[in-house]
Amino acid sequence: MRFVLDNSVAMRWLLQDGSQDRLSYAGKVLDLLTHETGAALVPGIWPLEVANGVVKAQARGLVSEARATAFIGLLQEMGIDTDTHTADRAMGDTLQLARRFKLSSYDAAYLELALREGLPLATLDADLRSAMLQTGGAVV
Repeated sequence: MRFVLDNSVAMRWLLQDGSQDRLSYAGKVLDLLTHETGAALVPGIWPLEVANGVVKAQARGLVSEARATAFIGLLQEMGIDTDTHTADRAMGDTLQLARRFKLSSYDAAYLELALREGLPLATLDADLRSAMLQTGGAVV
């Protein structure tokens, strides 16, 4: 099953925080990803969001550098595909989706990618999830 992966899910893999429901969901998405090569597609901003999440987690003392490095290695081994057209859509479709659903441009990039590719979205972000469902799209 191919899907768009939101950073909110990936950060649960690193931080292991949040409610049991959120951790369970993140675990199920991880299972999907580890059993199917190339199952996840992410917008071009995703590597920057991951790096930012890692830096912030380390600065707050939530993870060690060794754990962060191992996490990055795990992500790189997963073969997550990065969309190369995210920037091309930023000031058009993505901007319109951000306005329509009152999302950040970053969140709207995930929505735009999922809609453009006709893929379900894996996210823990309630507003992003709601926007995806309002468009008639599917969530993992």
